[in-house]
Amino acid sequence: MRELSTREIITVGLMLFALFFGAGNMIFPPALGQAAGENVWIAMLGFIVTGVGLPLLGVIAVGLGGGNLQTLAGRVHPVFATVFTFIVYLSIGPFMAIPRTGTVTYEMGVLPFLSETMKDSSLPLFVTTIVYFALTFWLALNPSKLVDRIGKVLTPALLVIIGVMFFTSLAQPIGEVGPPTGDYQHAAFFKGFVEGYLTLDALAAMVFGIVVTAAVREKGITNPRKLTWSTIKAAVIAAIGLGLVYLALGYMGATSHSLGQSANGGQILTGAVLHLFGPLGTLLLGGAVTLACLTTSVGLVTACSRFFSERIPGASYKMMAVILSVFSAAVANVGLTQLIAISVPVLMAIYPLAIVLMLVSFFHQWFKGYSAVYRGAIIATAVISLLDGLATAGIKIAALAPILDHLPLHKEGIGWLLPAIAGALLGFLWGSLRPERKAKQEVLEQKLGKV
Repeated sequence: MRELSTREIITVGLMLFALFFGAGNMIFPPALGQAAGENVWIAMLGFIVTGVGLPLLGVIAVGLGGGNLQTLAGRVHPVFATVFTFIVYLSIGPFMAIPRTGTVTYEMGVLPFLSETMKDSSLPLFVTTIVYFALTFWLALNPSKLVDRIGKVLTPALLVIIGVMFFTSLAQPIGEVGPPTGDYQHAAFFKGFVEGYLTLDALAAMVFGIVVTAAVREKGITNPRKLTWSTIKAAVIAAIGLGLVYLALGYMGATSHSLGQSANGGQILTGAVLHLFGPLGTLLLGGAVTLACLTTSVGLVTACSRFFSERIPGASYKMMAVILSVFSAAVANVGLTQLIAISVPVLMAIYPLAIVLMLVSFFHQWFKGYSAVYRGAIIATAVISLLDGLATAGIKIAALAPILDHLPLHKEGIGWLLPAIAGALLGFLWGSLRPERKAKQEVLEQKLGKV
C-alpha cells in the first residue's frame, strides 16, 4: 500500500504553509513585536497558540471529519451545513479574502514605486489587479500541478526572502528592544492570543483542508487512515514553518522601536527593510508580499472553484476559476480600506462559529457524537458572535449592552467561549436522555460524506 515519501510530505506541507501565509500574516507579527517590546516572546507565544495552533487543528479536524467542511458542519444540522459552508467559502473567497490579496499586493508591492501623480490615479490598481488575477487563474487552472508550483517554487522563494530579512536583522540589529505598550504591559500572552485569533487562519483552515486532502489523493493515497495521517504530517510541517516565520518577524518588529512608532505592521516592515537594505529593501519587501499574496489567492481560487463546481449544476472547475478571478479583480478595485471595513464585521460574526465547530469535533467520540452537543455549542456561540459582528458594524442593541459587558472574557474578544461550553454541556445532557438520535446522526453523516 503506497505511502507518501518524506520529500512528498514536505512538499505538501510547504504548499499548505504558503496557502496560509498571506500578506496579513506578514503584517501582524511585526506590529505585535513593536507594541510588545520587552514582552515580545510572551506575546508571541500567545499569538502562536491561536495563529498557528488553531489552523493546525482546523486542517486536522476537517481531515478527521470526512475531508470537507460540509460533512463536519453537518454534525450540527443539514441546513446549517449548507448555509455555513457557503458563507465561509464566499467570505474567505470572492467577497473578501481573494480580492484583498490583490489590493495588498498593490499597496505594498506596487504603490511604493509609483510617482506621486500616479499614486492618485485609479489606473495602476486596475492594471495591477488584472495582471495579478490573470496569473492567479493560470496557476489555479491545473490543480494537479498546485503542489509542484507552490510547494517547490513559490514557497522556497518566499522563505528565502524572509530569511534574508531576518538574518540581516540579526547581523545588523535595527535597534534596541523598546518597552511594552498598552495591554502588552500587563497581559502580553492574552493580548497576543487575541491577535493570533484575528488572523482568521482557523477559518481558512476549513477551506484549505480539502485542498490538502485532494493533493494527497492525487499522489495515489486512497486509504482513509493513511490519507488522514499524511494530511496531519503536512499540517505539522506547515505549522512549524508558520511558527518560525512569526518569531522572525516578531523579532524584527521588536527591534524597530528606534525607527519610531508606526500605524501598522506594513509600515514597520517597510521602515525595517529600508534601514537594513536601503532602496533595495522596498523591492525585497514588495517581492515577499507579492509571493505571500499570490500563493494564498491561488489556494483560495482552487478551493472555491472545486467547491462551487461540485455544487452548481453545469459549472465546471475552469468556469468557476474564471468567474472567481474576474469577480475578485472587480471587487479588489474597491480598495483595501473599504474591503477591510466591510469584511471585519462579517468575520467577527462567523469566525467564532468555525473555532467552536472545530474544537467540539475533537471530542466527537467522547460525547458519543450527539448532534445536540454541536447544536448547543453553535447556538450559544452564534448569539454572542452575531451581536459582536453587529457591534463592529456600528449597530449596538442598547438593551443587551449591560449583559455583554458583564460576560466573562467579552472585553478580551472571546466572550463566546463560556456560553459555547455551557451550550455543549446542555447538549450532552439532552443527547444522553435521547440516545436514539445517535443512529439518525450517523445516517446523516454518511449522506453528507457523499456530497
